[in-house]
Amino acid sequence: MPTDAEIARNATPRHIADIAARLGFSADDIECYGRYKAKLPLVPGDKKGKLVLVTAMNPTPLGEGKTTVSISLADGLVRAGRNAVLALREPSLGPVFGIKGGACGGGYAQVIPMEDINLHFTGDFHAVTAANNLLAALVDNHIHFARTPEIAEVVWTRCLDINDRALREVEIGLGGKANGPKRKDGFVITAASEIMAVLCMADGFADLKRRLGDIVVGYTADGGKVTARDIRADEAMAILLRDASRPNLVQTLEGTPALVHGGPFANIAHGCNSIAATRLALSRADIVVTEAGFGAELGGEKFFDIKCRKAGLTPSCTVLVVTARSLKFNGGVPKEETAKENVAALEKGFENVKRHLDNLKSFAQRVVVAINRFASDTDAELEKLSALCREAGAEAVVSEGFARGGEGALALAGVVADMCDLPAPALTFPYSDSDSAEDKIRAVATKIYGAGEVVFEEAAKRSLARISADPDFRSLPVCIAKTQYSFSCDPSALGAPSGFTFTVRDAVVRAGAGFIVALGGSMMLMPGLGRTPNAERMTVDAATGVIDGLM
Repeated sequence: MPTDAEIARNATPRHIADIAARLGFSADDIECYGRYKAKLPLVPGDKKGKLVLVTAMNPTPLGEGKTTVSISLADGLVRAGRNAVLALREPSLGPVFGIKGGACGGGYAQVIPMEDINLHFTGDFHAVTAANNLLAALVDNHIHFARTPEIAEVVWTRCLDINDRALREVEIGLGGKANGPKRKDGFVITAASEIMAVLCMADGFADLKRRLGDIVVGYTADGGKVTARDIRADEAMAILLRDASRPNLVQTLEGTPALVHGGPFANIAHGCNSIAATRLALSRADIVVTEAGFGAELGGEKFFDIKCRKAGLTPSCTVLVVTARSLKFNGGVPKEETAKENVAALEKGFENVKRHLDNLKSFAQRVVVAINRFASDTDAELEKLSALCREAGAEAVVSEGFARGGEGALALAGVVADMCDLPAPALTFPYSDSDSAEDKIRAVATKIYGAGEVVFEEAAKRSLARISADPDFRSLPVCIAKTQYSFSCDPSALGAPSGFTFTVRDAVVRAGAGFIVALGGSMMLMPGLGRTPNAERMTVDAATGVIDGLM
């Protein structure tokens, strides 16, 4: 089978104006970035489409293929005669050059132009980075000239869309008074910036401007909060984000429209594409397939508790992506041996999937399990996995989107379409808006993760006390940052650990985004590169410009 990059290069995509026409937009409505990318206007259509969430078991080094399943599902729905559209997140340069390469699907289930989307795309990530760092510069300038309100404590940090652990903690203002006040600062990755969350949570440009102004940048000596609006930074940031606020349109290998917009990580942010893109897609299609990052206890929980809660969205069903080899890994099989048949280990690792199924049902979701098939899977393993899913009360469908595109996902598409023909179930949540921030964190940690108790370190207690004292923040949902590899804070605790202690290190309010971030365990908001980052394996041909190693 050819590589992902070869498949993408051999594709014959349609002009993006033709794809836009399928959504009811004329060539004059869109802003083209070459032949195969465009910005869409935020003009709703007449449809009231059904929403489908694709999430997954906890990720492993083997890869589960959530994006591949999402893409092939949308293609399968179109093949089955449904008017379907994708609504996905944009890739970050951090993972692209770090641990896993690109994030546009794989095999015959890809969104294209793959190289453009994985790299600079339409510049949205750069605009978010620039807006974040403009605010940081304006904060320091405000302090340098002792303007009012006087900022005694800065809580705003800079950002960069590259994994760089050396920038987690820095000291600025070195070299004398002319360079501004000396203080400690730090960088988060752009996907964890509040600006990215604001972009994704905003319901239109006017709402984006309001949210930018609500961002808390610091506190006065008497404890009063200082916002971006207070230092007159909101309009300038909005100018930088004017074009980025509009959803991007691309296509799958099979020509299915894909709105790719916003890219927060699910382990350190809320992990969902923009509300604006989702709403636009729902107004132009009968079925919209979206995904949430990492495992269902991270991106899935945040999709329901943050995005759906605040945007009033109700999915018709949820697809849980699992793989036989990842189950064997969770069952104690070393990565190098997961290609060998081992039904017993698969059954042991199924505890991870069962926990996710129970959690999704606690949100009142109808769930179908998509078994993402790999070449090494045996009939015995697939039959056992299907039986385990039935015993857990969920239908399982084998999906072969990687090898066969939309055709390989027709069976999954049929089940999803049938679920979408039913009235969407009313969502239920693990906590209410009126609960305290501490109780909201406890609810997620105990009800979703399986923790026995939650311990708040002193820094977290102080931060949550300040947040809870402000009436503007009392109804905000919580966004817990933790490792994606386990339900717990320990990435080595595979399967479905329970009764563990979940430690909250600190908390910070994201008033513009509209949620409170709680830092679980040792989770960092700026990832580091691995011993051999993906960047070392990439090449670009000087004569042709062809890139190898991106996927």
